[in-house]
Amino acid sequence: MDDDTPKHTRTTLRAAIVEAGECLRRARAAVATSGEEEPALLLERLLALKEEYASLTGEEFRKPAKGSKRERVQRQSSEAAASTTCGDAERPAAERFERPSKRKKPATSGWGKEAEAPSDPMALPPPPLSFPAWTPRSYFRFEVLHRSRKPGSRARVGRIHTPHGTVDTPGFVPVGTNAALKAVDERQSREAGTQLMFCNTYHLLVHPGPEVVRKAGGLHAFMNHQGAIITDSGGFQVFSLAEPTDEDGPEMKSRAKRVSSDGSKNSASLLRINEHGAVFRSYHDGATIELTPESSVLAQKALASDIIIPLDELPPYHVSRERLQQSVRLSHRWMARSLRTHLERPQQQAMYAVVHGGTEQELRRESAEYLRSLPFDGFAIGGSLGKDRAEMLELLEFLLPLLPDEKPNHLLGIADPESAQAVVPLGVDTMDSCNPTRVARHGLLLCTDGAIKIKQSRFREDFGPIDPCCETIAHTRAYLHHLFKQHEPLYMTLASQHNMIYMNKLMAQMRESIMRDEI
Repeated sequence: MDDDTPKHTRTTLRAAIVEAGECLRRARAAVATSGEEEPALLLERLLALKEEYASLTGEEFRKPAKGSKRERVQRQSSEAAASTTCGDAERPAAERFERPSKRKKPATSGWGKEAEAPSDPMALPPPPLSFPAWTPRSYFRFEVLHRSRKPGSRARVGRIHTPHGTVDTPGFVPVGTNAALKAVDERQSREAGTQLMFCNTYHLLVHPGPEVVRKAGGLHAFMNHQGAIITDSGGFQVFSLAEPTDEDGPEMKSRAKRVSSDGSKNSASLLRINEHGAVFRSYHDGATIELTPESSVLAQKALASDIIIPLDELPPYHVSRERLQQSVRLSHRWMARSLRTHLERPQQQAMYAVVHGGTEQELRRESAEYLRSLPFDGFAIGGSLGKDRAEMLELLEFLLPLLPDEKPNHLLGIADPESAQAVVPLGVDTMDSCNPTRVARHGLLLCTDGAIKIKQSRFREDFGPIDPCCETIAHTRAYLHHLFKQHEPLYMTLASQHNMIYMNKLMAQMRESIMRDEI
């Protein structure tokens, strides 16, 4: 903030923040119609005001409530009479409040129901020419070391260079939902071969909050993590909060749906989806949280991960083609807003676009063609991937050739051993999943000759290694059988560590096979 910025009281500071937000909104609207470069100073001022508010009050700024109809009319009248000059410091505080958008009451009956829609749900996103051309980043680089010469294979070996280390591809990415791999600490994760870790923005929004992580110095300092980190937008978890409908059904990428609501104050739920973003209720304390393309990116800026993902909508598998196309267009508009916010302050972070379209090939083509025309640094494959592995592979075989060859790609949410071995020949670079660590905690150990259920009595006196064909943890099957049967917490740590070692060695073996043109 400039040195001549006046000191604020709580009330005037709130008014100044809303005024700055309104100025930024107007500037972005002008950019969308004129194609001019978006002013970064407005965003910097807004962030500085919010930081001053947090320092003054000890809490994050939240938008004022709508208030009564009379109050809203008075506020709108004040805004209409106010000067259009955003930097006018003489305007009364009452005239600086951002005009609240007209929204329907929160909907809790299901995905997308009673959610506000834009005037045209098929509206196209901003044209590519309204964005700057992509240029190589000094802090993020992807190089291809070898492309398989095996006929019909698109497999490749590469390296992703990030500010926090190099990631060998194709590679497995474990998921640390709450900035932690369940039952595995940082040292054990490194020893297991982790190079890139996935953290969920949604859960970190709920607790401890991005501002806490920012004050700690970002996720790397907060977690004492030395490798690269990728964070998502929070959209996947938010849209999974919707009540199940007939549009939900069996699919490859499962989502933990709320079966019912007991009406308790702290029950997590999706309240509203509209053009502006999504509103959900925190499972931690019942607070209402708004997630927009801009706020998602700013949260990931506070988390300071190496790779960030823009906000997108996640429709169920069985939606109609028309509804799916509307979702693709909405995701494109959201991702364009996310990208603009990111480009105002890159902060040595790369942003991956998320290609959508469900299993509809033409919608996937539309998504890939639009997103590859924008200055994204990589591409994630999201949305519904089909009802089973066969449908997913058919989709990926069609989609991957449409993505820029010189940029890395990432398969979201799929990384069990069988799927990993199936998608690597198609050209997937990285993939994340909580599957290997989750199944470990439930007694399934991944092995070269097939997974074993360690609780079975046949392992009671099996004093051999967990996997005779893979050097892993220095404990026997009998010992892990004992720990599991006795519900010892140590079991979860050792089993999770073993499965992570297995996955990383499996990926290393596949890289070696690609180098020999065997995959």
